[in-house]
Amino acid sequence: MRRCAAIRRAFAAAVACAEALPVAASAQAYQCSLPRSVEVPRVATKAPRRLPVAGYTLALNWAPEFCRFRESQRRHARQCSGREGRFGFTVHGLWPESRGGWPQWCGGRDMSAVDLRKNLCISPDAALVTRQWEKHGTCMANAPATYLKVTRILYNGLRWPDFVRISREDDLTAGTIRTRLADANPGWFPEAIGVHLDRKGWLEELRLCYDTRFMPKACDRRRFGAGDGEAAKIWRGL
Repeated sequence: MRRCAAIRRAFAAAVACAEALPVAASAQAYQCSLPRSVEVPRVATKAPRRLPVAGYTLALNWAPEFCRFRESQRRHARQCSGREGRFGFTVHGLWPESRGGWPQWCGGRDMSAVDLRKNLCISPDAALVTRQWEKHGTCMANAPATYLKVTRILYNGLRWPDFVRISREDDLTAGTIRTRLADANPGWFPEAIGVHLDRKGWLEELRLCYDTRFMPKACDRRRFGAGDGEAAKIWRGL
């Protein structure tokens, strides 16, 4: 418990740094309507894995690829049906990372519907948001509101190049994707941007790597993903 409290105190200090980061003038362009009300799903928790935190990862799904074969699935209707918005990159989760693995399931307060609703335009899946808090956020913060707020700050602080245009570039590679995103965001560099492709080379996810102060840092191998020279494709959802 002492280690867990120390991690949360460190996260609270990092929150202050994150709140001081400049907010981008233009973030990801998409349309989204928040639901009037939302229910907080139940999450089955597991045994805790408390480890010292060495940094953080903001994992971002490319929604057109995620929704490619899920448009008619009720489970993913909010993100994929098109009735409640069109999405580009959405937040998979904000994860603490350790040199010995991923801290998980540390135990914490229940999420409120009010707090959950605030994040449903950057992470349009109530079950996913709730699980991310229980699995990862509880190892970072005492309150879900704090975890969700920092997630919004990091996401809204990013500038997004035109990924539809990037998808049409000749000889597109994972390295190209890294470079385009880094060029659009002062302070970022390609080595701090993980690019994860599926077996056929389609972009699935970006993993942005931060140090304990929420400043960009080079990703380790597992988060870096595809090598710079690997051919990449981006599904545009058409």
